[in-house]
Amino acid sequence: MTAQSVTLGDLNERSRAIFRQLVETYLETGDPVGSRTLSKALEQPLSAATVRNVMQDLEELGLLGSPHVSAGRIPTQHGLRMFVDGLLEIGDVPQEERQRIERGMGEEHSDVAGIVARAGALLSGLTHSASLVLAPKTEAAVKHLEFVTLSDGAALVVLVTEDGAVENRVITPPPGVTPSAMREAANFLNAMLRGRTLTDAARAVSDQIALRRQELDALAAGLVEQGIAVWSGEASAGPERLLIRGQSNLLDGMEGEAELERMRRLFDDLERKKDLLDLLELAQDGEGVRIFIGSENKLFSLSGSSLVIAPYMDADRRIIGALGVIGPTRLNYGRVVPIVDYTARLMGRMVTDRRRG
Repeated sequence: MTAQSVTLGDLNERSRAIFRQLVETYLETGDPVGSRTLSKALEQPLSAATVRNVMQDLEELGLLGSPHVSAGRIPTQHGLRMFVDGLLEIGDVPQEERQRIERGMGEEHSDVAGIVARAGALLSGLTHSASLVLAPKTEAAVKHLEFVTLSDGAALVVLVTEDGAVENRVITPPPGVTPSAMREAANFLNAMLRGRTLTDAARAVSDQIALRRQELDALAAGLVEQGIAVWSGEASAGPERLLIRGQSNLLDGMEGEAELERMRRLFDDLERKKDLLDLLELAQDGEGVRIFIGSENKLFSLSGSSLVIAPYMDADRRIIGALGVIGPTRLNYGRVVPIVDYTARLMGRMVTDRRRG
């Protein structure tokens, strides 16, 4: 029997009780758990020698491991997965924390960007981990678009939608672009986008670019294409929409160069936003919260971290974004999962309300 084939059904009642108590103790303390500690914590008293024998059996099954020769045991990634899937008890979010989340996100007259920022800060603060929020795509009708020249060859694209939201993006315009070309591009885009959502307008604008390319200065045409690429197609689901907060929380409790190096790798991935385009797809496989432990998600395979992520939806039950928590594999899943779930549900309602308003 391989570790990956072991299930809870393969464990007798005593082995299951010891396994469960060991994982719960580890998640609470973060330390390897010894047989003497377990024998005192079990509801049904067992000798330390009996517990030690069962722990050895669980280790042979691939559910436990030992970080040091003389240390206690910790759950393996497969052991954690089996615990999360079959033994984890998830309660409700305490009323005090619900009120904290609602107060923190419930400011009146706030736009979607403000809601996204506060959701990330709240999740990070409540869970003492890093948080990530994949912001919803902008689907409101466009009111105005403008290009603003910046220093160092960059330009700022300012997008104002009919619902009052303002989004800013920095692009790199074609070399040598002139202010008149910037104005021409903005006028062209405003004529095509006004009154349409970006999704509806993207194809029409692309068609018009092809039809009128001869009418446009070559530099202006290139600028138009860059402006649209900021929000259309896959780019609209890109890293610009991702907000990460509380990375420093991931360093808490880190000991030794090896652990710090793993976290540096995670930071590097987050800074590059490597593979984060997959986050929404991860959440779309089901309506509820999903948990990815260690190497189950390639983004965190090197850092040994876990991801708890949930989608949030609009009034028509369409997934419009996702939010979650990144932390060590010994996350308090029983507490984090309901917090992520509750915040995602609240997020969906608030974003929907702002769009309707």
